Formats: sequence, structure tokens, C-alpha cells
Amino acid sequence: MQFFAALICLYLCCGWASAEPRAFITNQLDNSVAVINTETQALLTTIKVTGKPAGVAINKASQQVYISTPEAGGFAVLDSRKLTVLNTVKVGGASLGIATDRIGSQVFVADWYENSVTVFDTKTFTKQAVLTVGKSPSGLTVSPDNRWLYVANRMDDSISQIDLKNLSLRNTTKVGAHPFGIVIDSQGKYLYTANVESNDVTVLDAVNLKRITSIKVGARPYALSLAQADNLLFVTNQDDSTVSVIDTASQKQLSQIAVGDKPEGISTHPNDRLVYVANWMDNNVSVIDAKTRQVIQTIKTGEGSRAFGEFISP
Repeated sequence: MQFFAALICLYLCCGWASAEPRAFITNQLDNSVAVINTETQALLTTIKVTGKPAGVAINKASQQVYISTPEAGGFAVLDSRKLTVLNTVKVGGASLGIATDRIGSQVFVADWYENSVTVFDTKTFTKQAVLTVGKSPSGLTVSPDNRWLYVANRMDDSISQIDLKNLSLRNTTKVGAHPFGIVIDSQGKYLYTANVESNDVTVLDAVNLKRITSIKVGARPYALSLAQADNLLFVTNQDDSTVSVIDTASQKQLSQIAVGDKPEGISTHPNDRLVYVANWMDNNVSVIDAKTRQVIQTIKTGEGSRAFGEFISP
């Protein structure tokens, strides 16, 4: 009896009923966020979020989800378990890219019009700093050691590196034309940028931000995600309706996978095998098996599915 009582306690206290990872997909034209159960691949619910929701960031420490709302100039705070809106926070011009630090104490929001990144405390949502970066900042990512914040400056064709110890700009490096999505590997060695106008991916040394090479992909690459122990890089190609698969060791494109129309956001499941792709025009999500490089499921979401950022909870 004591054993079963302990199991029930764990179930209630630790949330086993909702422990499966969830994908949070912004439907920009619907003013909503679709929530997918990644165990069953079924749509759980849709949450109303006004302000043309675009970007997504998951706080692994607090189980909160942050949704950038460009039209409202801020972001919404969601409870990832209760699937409710907890708060809305004002930023400034047009918030787009959004990310958290690795310990969940800060959230960073890229302001497209103000050419800045605003830093908020995740307990009180008070503004801690406003950092000037390049023109039209978009994608954001944080190094695994929580030392650096990287910012893709779309209209400047550059990446900014911010020191999170003192919240100051350390470095800026030119990449391809109009970088948008960015991702860093799990060791903090390599940074990858999707360059929309030059149809390629720039590979950078993540520590010193020196350019290593560029890899040609499809038409108008938008965002990226790593899978299979960082051995494969998946890149959404908006105008090709495909996802490019890159071997990170050889730095060569292996194949292109047909997905939905106008793929944009992409994120990898914690199991490191399933890759989720938000398709803007088809209003759905494609699920790719990274090992076989095949689409294994398509899930209806909402109008204008974008999901820019890391949108799957742990």
C-alpha cells in the first residue's frame, strides 16, 4: 500500500499526467498558440494570445513559456502545465525573437524596430537592461555554459555576441545575407545561421565568432535545429517547402525533405530524434524522424503557423 501511495503522490506532485514534452506553435494569423502532445502527436488545445504571436521560448526551470507578440510590442507568459496565460509584458517596438538563459532567470527579447535586445527578470518581469545590437534583430540563442547570448541582425547581415556576465556587446561578425534563425551546438563550439537572402547557412566558431564556412541549402532558409547528437542540422527552406539536412562533420547537405508549404519554425524533441516543423501556408506541423529523414506525421494547428524559436518543452 505504501508503494502505491508513493506512486500516487509522485503522480500528483510531480505532474506525471502532463510530463510528456509539448510543442507550442504560434499561429500568427489566428492570434493563438496551438499545443501539441508530442507523445500522441495530437493537438491538446489552442490558447488565445493576441498581438500576432511569433516567437517561442521555453523556461525549463519555471515551466513557463514566453510568446513574443510583435503587434502588441511585448510578450505573453504561459503556464506550460495549466496551458493558460499568466501575464503579458510590454517591451517596445516589435518584439520577435525570444530566448531564455540556461538557468531560467532571464528572458531576452529582440526588438525589430528598436535594434535592441531587452533583458527581463523572469520572477518579476522587471526590465534589467536594453542592449543595442544591429539592425532588425531576430533569432536569439544562448551558449550552453550560459556565458554568451547570440543575436542575428537581419538587415545588417551580422551576428552579435553579448557577454551575459556584464550584459555588454563583445563581438559582431558578418555572415550571409539577412540571417534570421540561429542555433548553437550542445558543446558551445559551433554556431549556425540561416541566411534568408543568400540561401545558405554560415558556420561560426561560437567562442570567438570567427566564420568557418558557408553551406548552400534551399530557397530562403529561415530557421535551424540540431539532432542526432549534433551530427545533423535541419534547415527550413521557405520557398522550396523543404527541410535541408546537413552533415555537421562534413559540412555538406545530405538531402532535402519535402514538408508543408512555407516551412518556418523548427525544433527538436528532447529525445533527439523527432524534429517538428511549422508550415505557415498549410497551417500545420510536419514531424520528421531524424534517423530515417522521413516525415512520419502531419498535425493540424492554426492559421499562419510560425513557431520561431525553441518551442518544445523538456
